[in-house]
Amino acid sequence: MARDPGGPPLIAPAPLVLTNASLIDAVHEGVTAGASVTVEAGRIVEVLDGRRSPATRGARVIDLAGAWLLPGLWDVHVHLEAPRIAGATVAEQTLQYAANAMDGLLEAGITGIRTAGVPHHIDVALREAFDAGRLPGPRVRAGGWFLTTTGGHALRTEFARRCDGRDGFVQAIREGIEQGVDHVKLNLTGGIVGPAWDRHWHSFLMPEELEAAFAICRQRGVAVMAHAASVEMVRAALALGAHSVEHGYVMDDGCLALFRERNAWYVPTLGITHLTPGQVTTPWEKQWIEQRGLTPEVIRRAEEAVDAHREWFRRALRTGVRMALGSDVRPHGDGARLEMGLWVKDGATPWQTLVAATRHAAELCGVGAEVGTVEAGKRADLIVLGASPLDDIENVRRLRMVLKDGRIVADHRERGTA
Repeated sequence: MARDPGGPPLIAPAPLVLTNASLIDAVHEGVTAGASVTVEAGRIVEVLDGRRSPATRGARVIDLAGAWLLPGLWDVHVHLEAPRIAGATVAEQTLQYAANAMDGLLEAGITGIRTAGVPHHIDVALREAFDAGRLPGPRVRAGGWFLTTTGGHALRTEFARRCDGRDGFVQAIREGIEQGVDHVKLNLTGGIVGPAWDRHWHSFLMPEELEAAFAICRQRGVAVMAHAASVEMVRAALALGAHSVEHGYVMDDGCLALFRERNAWYVPTLGITHLTPGQVTTPWEKQWIEQRGLTPEVIRRAEEAVDAHREWFRRALRTGVRMALGSDVRPHGDGARLEMGLWVKDGATPWQTLVAATRHAAELCGVGAEVGTVEAGKRADLIVLGASPLDDIENVRRLRMVLKDGRIVADHRERGTA
């Protein structure tokens, strides 16, 4: 029997059996009624439909009474600062980011995230702490700093790092590799939020900077997460080997062909252009608008970009571009749920949206063999909902339980909804 050095023998926890589930496994479209899932040592060891009963002797059994069981959700475009605290120390940022990541897991069922700009490589430290079980948090794919230029995008945030010239980008990327990042977030264009000289059709890197940044990432085997919002820079990112393109507000058919040719991922972040007072339709969107306090300038810029953004999202969906769900909207947790609602409003089915937030998100992050679906052999990152998200995607808000590595980390059954 295993023994903790200096402590008593370690007793393996009893198997956990979840019975009478309405299973959405993110593999086969639809629902399996009366399903059961057995978990041992953090992994799913058996998935049965209603025609067979699981072995329950010596196991902890939870009857889900028909509730919906599905893989934990992912958000693959996350910034953890909310609210943004000007001049915060590294210690203050670390505590805030940890709390926000934990809250997203426990209150929204976000069992995995990919960061899109976090200062001082705090996300790397959080990844290690969460993986070791020192804190209850999601799986983290960490990117460290958001790398931009002087006069680039997001400079008024706490997470952007200025890089200039070939050597500036190469040094920053090498430092990130040394710190243990999983990917590099590279800024190619401006965005919706920013000063007048930071617009989404502006390109920021000189050709030699762009080529050097991608070259060192290829040489070191590090994936590039490319912030690109214009036709020119989406094409450049894909041609140079970007693993994913974020935003893609304006594209063309050539961009979509390159996505498919290069087997790259598109993360559309619809909320950036879609969440304005004149566009919101749900109570949760309206609540977000009331709390966010968008300026008239940001609203104007978002609404100027939204038609093209929506159209290229729809075309990407129709033409089979690989897509995963990332929000870029704070607060963390709620952002993913808002983004899921926007996918459906823009023409995705609830099934496509759920797959984008589970199986495809895990595949984008390189962990599809471990998580993202409910299958034997996978890590038991699971959520339980009180109603079917295939009937109404907003039912992802009716959270009853969250499991990570087979451990129940949140139980909301008494209050019914989260």
